[in-house]
Amino acid sequence: MGIVYLIGKIAPSTGFISLFIADNLSIHSNVFAFLRKPWGLITYMFTHFEFLHILFNMLNLYWFGNIFRSFLGNQRVLPLYLLGGIAGGVAYLLVYNLIFGGANVPMIGASASVMAILIACATKLPNYEIGLLLIGTIRLKWLAIIVIILDLVSLTQGNIGGITAHMGGALFGFIYIQFLNNGTDLGQPLIWLFNRPARTATARRRSFKPKKSPLKLVKPGMEENKQLRLDQLLDKINDNGIESLSPEERAWLKKMSQE
Repeated sequence: MGIVYLIGKIAPSTGFISLFIADNLSIHSNVFAFLRKPWGLITYMFTHFEFLHILFNMLNLYWFGNIFRSFLGNQRVLPLYLLGGIAGGVAYLLVYNLIFGGANVPMIGASASVMAILIACATKLPNYEIGLLLIGTIRLKWLAIIVIILDLVSLTQGNIGGITAHMGGALFGFIYIQFLNNGTDLGQPLIWLFNRPARTATARRRSFKPKKSPLKLVKPGMEENKQLRLDQLLDKINDNGIESLSPEERAWLKKMSQE
């Protein structure tokens, strides 16, 4: 969006383009304006105006997204991002329509989605330590508390809608992990939807039965079997996180790392 806005400044006759895009990609707080452009509930979390805004959001997404996927798998990152953003957008709509009389204040940014991932990490791994520049090592639970306090303190400086969305995303991240710990993945429908092409491709491969080769089958050696199992376990961690491993699989990986 910043590039489009800059073009509008250089060539004023094209300035309407940035306004049109912003109006159609933002989420509108007034319920009637929102109902005319409901897709804003999704598009707002992928839209930014300022370079520093997207930079900090993407850095946080990279850092905490990597922690999240390491323990809970790649396939849960995008569903949580989307659901956290939706939760933040719904909180934003509720506050402006129930408290501020339906004032229409458009909003953009991935902060609610990123907050959902940060709080999910802190809820799942409260004592996990990360290193921060100029601060040093800090546990995720303290970082999450500090971020929430700073958000609440900044309410006095305006941006009530943005802070409300942050809190909505944070609350969803916390609830998501609580349900996940009890065996329910709130993102499972999205995981199923996003993995559908992969399942279709797998089904096609399984339906193909090659003819038997006249050549004699040579059984793989011990080292090949170890490498195959290692690759399979690493793929499992990448897809579903390290917690998806059984105690026996974890013990085998630990033994392999010591060899």
